[in-house]
Amino acid sequence: MAGLKYEIVEHIAILSESAKGWKKEINLVSWNDREPKYDIRDWSPEHDKMGKGVTLSLEEWQTLKKYFLNN
Repeated sequence: MAGLKYEIVEHIAILSESAKGWKKEINLVSWNDREPKYDIRDWSPEHDKMGKGVTLSLEEWQTLKKYFLNN
């Protein structure tokens, strides 16, 4: 993705893996040198390509965790 800079600051979990080796992961990612956010998306084996995903602030991540821990 041209012009998009990212750094996986912390790997949290692998949710699934496809037959081609792509993994749906939860990571803490810094996008374009900004504050890291929680991120759920598919990544190629080398982490050089990615699919569409969802990025969550710390507050959104905490709300999501509370929801699943309470249900």
